Amino acid sequence: RDENGMAYLSAQNNDDLFFAQGFVTAQDRLFPMELTRLMASGRISELAGERAKGLDIRHRTYGFRRAAEKHAQILTGPAKSFLERYAQGVNAFIEHRPQEIPLEFKLSGLKPEPWTSVDCLAILYFMGWNSAANLGSEVVAQMLVEKLGPQKAAELFPININPALENQTGVARTSSSVTSAWLGLDPSAELARWLKNETLALGSNNWATGPGLSAGGKPIVANDPHLDARILPGPWYPCGLMTPEFRAVGVTIPGVPGMTIGRTDHIALGVTNAYGDTQDLYVETPDPQKPDHYLEGTVSKPFEIVEERLKIREKGAPGGFKEETIRIRLTRRGPVVSDVLPGYKADKVLSLRWSAVEAQSPSLGFERLLTAKNVAQIREALQDVNQISLNFVFADMDGQIGWQVSGKLPIRTQGDSQTPYPVRDDKDNWTGFVPYDRMPHALNPAEGWLGTCNHDTIGPDFPYYYSTHLSPSFRQRRLMALMNAPGKKSADAHWAYQRDTLNVMAENIAPLMAKALAAHPDTKAMGDALAAWNHLDDPNQVGPTLFQAVYREFALAVYKDELGESLAGLMLDNWYFWQERLQRAVLTNDSPWFDDVTTPAAKETRDLLFHQAALRAAEGLKAKLGSDQAGWTWGKAHRHEFVNPIRRSGPGKEWLGGDFAAPGSGETLYRGLYDFGNPYGVVVSASLRMVADLADPEKVVAVLPGGVSGRVFDPHAKDQLDAFMSGEKRYWWFSEAAVEGHSKSRMTLEPGF
Repeated sequence: RDENGMAYLSAQNNDDLFFAQGFVTAQDRLFPMELTRLMASGRISELAGERAKGLDIRHRTYGFRRAAEKHAQILTGPAKSFLERYAQGVNAFIEHRPQEIPLEFKLSGLKPEPWTSVDCLAILYFMGWNSAANLGSEVVAQMLVEKLGPQKAAELFPININPALENQTGVARTSSSVTSAWLGLDPSAELARWLKNETLALGSNNWATGPGLSAGGKPIVANDPHLDARILPGPWYPCGLMTPEFRAVGVTIPGVPGMTIGRTDHIALGVTNAYGDTQDLYVETPDPQKPDHYLEGTVSKPFEIVEERLKIREKGAPGGFKEETIRIRLTRRGPVVSDVLPGYKADKVLSLRWSAVEAQSPSLGFERLLTAKNVAQIREALQDVNQISLNFVFADMDGQIGWQVSGKLPIRTQGDSQTPYPVRDDKDNWTGFVPYDRMPHALNPAEGWLGTCNHDTIGPDFPYYYSTHLSPSFRQRRLMALMNAPGKKSADAHWAYQRDTLNVMAENIAPLMAKALAAHPDTKAMGDALAAWNHLDDPNQVGPTLFQAVYREFALAVYKDELGESLAGLMLDNWYFWQERLQRAVLTNDSPWFDDVTTPAAKETRDLLFHQAALRAAEGLKAKLGSDQAGWTWGKAHRHEFVNPIRRSGPGKEWLGGDFAAPGSGETLYRGLYDFGNPYGVVVSASLRMVADLADPEKVVAVLPGGVSGRVFDPHAKDQLDAFMSGEKRYWWFSEAAVEGHSKSRMTLEPGF
C-alpha cells in the first residue's frame, strides 16, 4: 500500500489476482459493498425497516437479482472465474479476518454474509439500470401529453443538439411521434420522490488526445465520472493490478472486479454515461374476463407470478425482523411496474422492458479490458458489455484513440420512444438490436481528439432512434473550445480543464438577463453585477448566484401557469428535459410560453419575466445570505457537503465529513449540479478525477472525493478530500520502481485459501 492507503496487487496469474482484489476490497470497503448488495437485491429494509420497504419492492420488481441469477448460469471461461475468484477473495477476508470486520456492521446490526458471483452481477445490473435514464423522461412526457394534449406537449419535448454538427442540417433533434394512452398520472410529491429515487444521476466528461496534440507524444485520456459522491469515502475503489501478463492501475465499483477506468501498460480508458435508451414502458390491458391475464389484441396471456419474501427490520418482532411475501407480475416484455408507481390511476397496467436482461452473453467484456493491447481489442471486449450504456473513450501506446458506445440498443418499429408504448397486438415492436458495428463510435478523428459530455453524439446518418434523454450541449461546447485551441496539451492542462468553471449557457443568456434587470431601478444593481460577471462559476463571485437564482425563478414562471406548480417542478427537476429548449426560446425571444395565461389582460414578455424572477430571487437570497448583495457569493450558496454514512446529521457530522464552498454548476466542466427543487447544495459532482498520460511511465494523476478506505475513523477514509476540492494532484503509481518507492506497507496472501 502507498501513502494514500491504495493497494497494488502482484500475482502470478489472473485467478490469484482477482482473489486478492476481492480480499483487499473487502478489507477496505466491506460495509459499502454490503449496502450496495442490499440495495441491488431489494433487501435494504433489513437495515432500514418499514420505511425502505417500498424501495425493496421496486428493486425486486425490476429484478436486478433475478437477472443476475440467470446470467450467472451462462457465464463461461474467464468471465466465470473473474467473478468467482473475486467472490472467494471477499469470503476469505470475512472468514479469516473476523477481528477486522468493520465497526459499521456492529453499529447497524448487520452481519457479513458470503459473496457469490450473483452478488457481483446484481450490482452491475443495478448500476446499468440507471444508465438508461429514460424512465423518468417517459413519465414526465406522458404527464405533459395528458395535461396539454400531444401537439402542445410536443412544444416542450427535449431538443438534443450535437454541437460538432453545428453547421449541418439536422443538428437539433426532437421526438417526432406520440403514441401514448391515457394513464392518469398525478404529479404528486410522492411521484417526484419516486422519480428521484430511480436515477443515480450518472453523468461525466471524458476525452482523449492523440499523439499530435499531446505534449509527451503519446495519447492522453482524461475522465471525471459524475455521480452523487457525497457519501464518504466515495463510490470508486482504486487499486493496482499486476501479473506477468499485464500491469494496470484504476478504479472499479466495490463489489465488481477488474478495472472500469484507468490505464494498463498498453491502453488507457475512461467512461461517461451514453444515455442510450435501452428501456421502454408498455401500456398493457388486463383481460376483463380473466384477472390473471393480459391482452395482446385479442390474444389473452397469463401473467407470470413471482413470489419473493421480504425481511423487514422491526423492533419487538421475533429475531428483530418481520417477514412479508410480495407477488410480482411479469409480462413477456418484463415486470409490471404500475403496481409500484405512485399516482397511477388507470385501469391498464404498465410493464417495463430492458434490453440488458435480453442480451446476456457468456462474456462480460470487462474481464478482457485488462489484457487488451490496442484500440481494436478494446472494441472487441466492449462488444460484450451489454448491461450498461456507456461512452468508452480509450487510447493505446501505438498512438490510436477511439470512442465506442456499449450496451444493446433496441430497434423499434415506432421510431422514437418518448412516451409509453400501447400494446395493441401480439407483434413485437422491438425487431432486434442495433448491430455492434453500427453503434456510435469513432477512431482516430482528423481533429486529433475526441470526447463526450453525455451530449448528443449522433450524426444525421444514424438510422435508428437513440435517445431523448441527453445532456444539453454546454459542457461539450466548452470542451470543444479548449481542445480546438492552438497548441499541444500537457497532462497538467487536462487536469485544469476538468476544473474549468466557464458557464457557456450563462455566456449566452446572462447579457440578456442583465439588460432586462438593469432597465428597472429595483433590479438595476443585480443587472449591473451580471453585466460585469465573467461567466465563471467561481465561489468568490456574486454573478453565478444571481444567474442561477434568477434563471431558476424564470424557468418556473415560464411553465407553471399552464402546467401547474407540481408538474412544472417535476419537469424542471429533470434538467436534461428542458434546458436546451428554454435557452433557444430565450435567445430567439419568441415563445408563446412567456405569456402568463392566468393574466389574459396582459401579455408577458421574456424581459418582464426576467424582472419578476429577479424580484423573487432577491427575496430568497436575502433570507438565505443576508441583505447585502455583495455577500451573495456562489460559495456561500453552493456548498458541497460530504458525510460519513454512520453520521449523516447531528453532532459529529462535520468532524467525520466535510463542508466546502463549491465551484462550478450543472453547466460547467467542473460539475456541481443541484436539485432544482432544493437549491443550491451540490448533489452530483465528479466522483473521481483522472488524467492518464501514456507518455508517463511512472504514474497517473488521480484524486478521489474521499479516500481509499470505507472504515469509519480510518485515516484514509477522507484524506483526499481537501486535495479533491483544492485541485492538488494525487497519484496512482504505475511503474514497478514507483510502486516500490512509495510502498508504506506490505501484505502477503499465501496459497491455501
